[in-house]
Amino acid sequence: MAEYDGIILGGGPNGLTVAAYLAKAGLKVLVADRRYEIGGGLATEQVTIPGFYHDTHAIYHMMVEYAPPLRDLALDTTYDLSWIYPELQVVMPFSDGTYLALYKDVEKSCESIKKFSAKDAQSFRNFAKISDEAMDLFLAPATYVNPIPSLEQVAKLETHPTTKWDDELTGYTPKEIVDAWFESDRVRALLLYLSCMWGLDYDLEGLGYLVPLMINRGWHLRLCRGGSHHVAHLLGKCIVENGSRIVTGAIPKRIIIENGETKGVEFEDGSVVKANKFVVSSLNPHQTFYDLVGKENLDPNLDTRVSNWRYSDWSLFTVHLAINERPRFKMAEANPELNNALIYVLGYDSEADLVNHFEDIRGGRLGAGGFNCCFPSVHDPTRSRTGQHVGLISQEAPYKLQPDGAQMWYRVRAEHAERCKELVRKFAPNMTEANILYDSISTPLDTENKFPNMKQGCFKEGAYLPLQMGFGRPNELCSQHSTPIKGLYMCGSCTHSGGMITYGPGFNAVEKIAEDFGIHKWWPEPRGVKEAKALGLF
Repeated sequence: MAEYDGIILGGGPNGLTVAAYLAKAGLKVLVADRRYEIGGGLATEQVTIPGFYHDTHAIYHMMVEYAPPLRDLALDTTYDLSWIYPELQVVMPFSDGTYLALYKDVEKSCESIKKFSAKDAQSFRNFAKISDEAMDLFLAPATYVNPIPSLEQVAKLETHPTTKWDDELTGYTPKEIVDAWFESDRVRALLLYLSCMWGLDYDLEGLGYLVPLMINRGWHLRLCRGGSHHVAHLLGKCIVENGSRIVTGAIPKRIIIENGETKGVEFEDGSVVKANKFVVSSLNPHQTFYDLVGKENLDPNLDTRVSNWRYSDWSLFTVHLAINERPRFKMAEANPELNNALIYVLGYDSEADLVNHFEDIRGGRLGAGGFNCCFPSVHDPTRSRTGQHVGLISQEAPYKLQPDGAQMWYRVRAEHAERCKELVRKFAPNMTEANILYDSISTPLDTENKFPNMKQGCFKEGAYLPLQMGFGRPNELCSQHSTPIKGLYMCGSCTHSGGMITYGPGFNAVEKIAEDFGIHKWWPEPRGVKEAKALGLF
């Protein structure tokens, strides 16, 4: 029987993070992934034409300057990890030919906003300043620290004016916050879109403290040179070069529990691997506790909390494009730099258009909603070996469609993709059928089929709800990434700090495992954590 210090189930960004840190600490760990390629959402694939490389899940990297593994594991100096940070981050064109643009440079963004409202330009300047402060003081450091009970955290946030401001937003909805700060309908439309594109419902109370983070990240987005999978590839190299192992095509059958203690994993091929110290699951709570541990091994309190776990009712409908020539937008005729944005948000002329789209999603309808799109090869020529281009349409869409449910996606996917391409064509007329060489469609149902941990296509392994965040993610019994079952840990997006490829859940799991087993922490504290502790915020 093979033996390891620890077994990590799932080779996505968080599972790989756990393995890389612990392997470098001298432990012998095994990463087991059911797919034949590691990376999970860090996937770059040739899904259209050979030589065209598409990020088929995660594409926009929002926490590059904060994420500990990207610094601690020296993926840029030991290996060749590099990031592309386009000057022009987001453009929202409107049907009348006008547009809003957000740049890395806040002052340039203010100039664009000023065309719609001078007051909003100043408000944006103020919002950028205080949200930057909130990011550095608390929001980013909190991503990489195991959470404390909510009431304790609130009391600590009251001690600093910036974190107090952020905490006081908690009871408001994203729409209420955006509407209070800005007066222009079109400015509101763009900033509400940025607030919600990562998983917040526009009318949800209780998570308003996340709105500054979501909007702020809207002008801090990077592409990984060579594709998002390159991060996973380098994490894999780090794991193997430090004496540990990765196996693919390994489907777990059960986590072996003896006398209330985790002993190893049995796989569907009949093989059994012993874990001398721990097993770490990056899977969702239902997979971990019901499918692999078994209800018979659960305390009733844990059983109840797992049964109450909820997934998002929406996910992403995507169309990957192989393109002969890059898009040329009508709005760029007088300003060519507008052809170089990282993200285009299309199809919304007002905040009401966006809200109507969200309501259609809630009702299981494919209405006239818009989406964001990106053309990565404009910024990263390695995405196409032929000198041509790749594109991505990414639309928030319901998992279950009316009237027939998720299976209805098989019937409507092609027609809906054509509607989306037609909307792109409205703003970039050269995106003709002849220019689009091939496309590859993925629906929320396809996401669930490809990644079973993303139930209902929920790429966060669990909805963002007030009782499913912070100390409640996935529940107070597992909030520190350990579980009531000795030797069993969790590190998936269902744990703090959630999804969006921040590497937070994996890093936080490593911190807890190192603490429990007395493992030397060879890594420094994450950016901002020492300062936040000195201020009494943690």
